[in-house]
This record gives sequence, structure tokens and C-alpha cells, in this order.
Amino acid sequence: MAEVELPSLHALRCFEAATRLQSITLAGQELFVTHGAVSRQVRALEETLGRRLFERRNRRIVPTQEGRALAQQVANAFDLIRAGLAELRRGGEGPLVLSCEPTLTLRWLIPRLERFQRGGPMVALQLATAGGPISFRDSGAHLAIRRADFGLPEGVHVVPLMDEWVGPVCSRQWLRRRRKPLAAEVTVLHTRTRPDAWSSWQEQSGVRIGRAAERSFDHFSLSLEAAQAGLGLAVGPYPLVEREVAAGRLVAPFGFVKGKIGYILLSPRPFEEQKRTSALVRWLRREAVSGSQPPRGLRRT
Repeated sequence: MAEVELPSLHALRCFEAATRLQSITLAGQELFVTHGAVSRQVRALEETLGRRLFERRNRRIVPTQEGRALAQQVANAFDLIRAGLAELRRGGEGPLVLSCEPTLTLRWLIPRLERFQRGGPMVALQLATAGGPISFRDSGAHLAIRRADFGLPEGVHVVPLMDEWVGPVCSRQWLRRRRKPLAAEVTVLHTRTRPDAWSSWQEQSGVRIGRAAERSFDHFSLSLEAAQAGLGLAVGPYPLVEREVAAGRLVAPFGFVKGKIGYILLSPRPFEEQKRTSALVRWLRREAVSGSQPPRGLRRT
């Protein structure tokens, strides 16, 4: 196989930060460089790869499908580098592997990790993205975060992590453009990984939506990006849209209802027997309490 020339590490850092923060300006602030420096590095990376990594919409940047895929690979690579350096400092102990569902990793876990690294002991943490049942032996994971929508294998230890509050979300501009009642003739955005999301929300909320059209996406993250781009209404679990709602990039016109299924933390051994994971477990549970429930004004009972 032909050897592939690697882009500059600085360009990859700029690209990963811009994708994760969805902002050239914020990426520059995080990396202590100017807006223009980040923009030039991203353009240079696009030219090197011969691919568009972002769509530029007014003052916003939206990753293309190829951009999202590359960003995940780059983020994983940086995690491995950090874990390797941390392992070296710790004298050879391997990284602590946390398996988490992909969209929850991207939208809830990663934005919080800096607080964990800043406020806790030095831990070489490696993230692995996966959903559904997990084999700790095959995956090498020490802990896993999952939505509790499958049967648990025998011998796995579980503690509740957080409830899942859900509600339809859309862009503010899309909502302003509507000339019909909100619940009438709406373009509904689905995700193939959670086909019952709309029916479950309607059952819990008692609200009925008139569907003018439907669009389906492979992953939750894509349906939420589509909602943010003004393509319709998508069901958004609050932990996955918290930042966008707080920033006004998404609005929740019907509020959020408490779903029947929440998230759990899994381990192959009793939690109290694992000194190495104790700090991470405590931190995850604190974050779940503080960052999983919508403000009271957005809760629908």
C-alpha cells in the first residue's frame, strides 16, 4: 500500500478544534492563535486532502460528512497520543478505557473532559465509541456508558447514571419562517439508530405532530445537525443538545419530557473494588447530575 503523506500536526489540531467547537474563532481562542491562522490551516488541510471539510454558511461552519468522519479519527488519534504520553509518565500502566455511545461522546462527554483532567488526578484516559451490548473482554474497556435499552449480560455491574429528557428541536430561523401552526405539516427528521424516538416522545408528551415530510439519517448526530441547518424538527435528548440550546443554535418549542429509558454506567467488576476507576466514576456521576436535566422552564410534565 502506498505511503500517505501526513498533513501538519498543527493543521490537524486546528481542524479538530474547529469541528468540535463549531467555530473558527473559538478554535483560535483554545489554541491561542488568531482566527485567520486557524482558517488558513483548515484551508491548507482541505487543499492537501482534496476534499471539502466544512460548509461555510454566513458566519457558521458546518462539517461535511467527510469532515465529521475525519474529525472523529483525528480526535481518537490525539486521545491515543495523550494516553501514550500519560502512560509513559506513569511508568508503563496502560490507559483507562471508557466506552461510550458515539453521539453522547461527541456532544456530552468530550466537552466536559477538560474539567476532569483539570480537577482530578492525572489519568491516562482513552475513549472508545460504541453502542449497545458490550463485551469487556473483547473491547478492553474498563467502564462503559450505555443507554439502558438492551438486556444486560450476566456478571456485569451497573449503576444508574442519568435520566434522558427528550423533546423536538429545530433552528430558531426555521421556526420564524413557519406560517402554519407549529404542530401542523412539519418536516420530521428521523434517525435509523433510534427509530422509535418520535413515537416514544409523542406518547410521553401527549403532543401530536402533523407530518408533511420525513427525512431519515444514519445517526443521531446527523439528524441534530440537520435540525440546526433548518431542515425540520428532530427529537433531541437534552444531554445531546444542551450546548446548542444554551447558545440559541437550537430551540425546543415543546420543551422536554422525561423518557422511560436512561443512561447507565457498566463495569466488569464491582465498582467499589476498582480504585483506579473511582475518581472517574465519581466525576461522571457529578456531571450527570449537573448536566443532564433541562432548566425547569423547558421541562414538560
